[in-house]
Amino acid sequence: MLKLALIFLVLGLVLGGLGFGGVGGAFVGIAKILFVIALVLFVIFLVLGLFAGKKVKDAL
Repeated sequence: MLKLALIFLVLGLVLGGLGFGGVGGAFVGIAKILFVIALVLFVIFLVLGLFAGKKVKDAL
């Protein structure tokens, strides 16, 4: 997901530099949304991993 966010960011910057500001802005907006989704998923899986690790540690 971060790879897609980076691709959209680069495409948005290139399009903005070439004069296609509306489309470039849309691409940068999509990149921001993808980055936030990836960040939220990372935090969720981090918390789940910590809780799962705690259960495994308690079982030993």
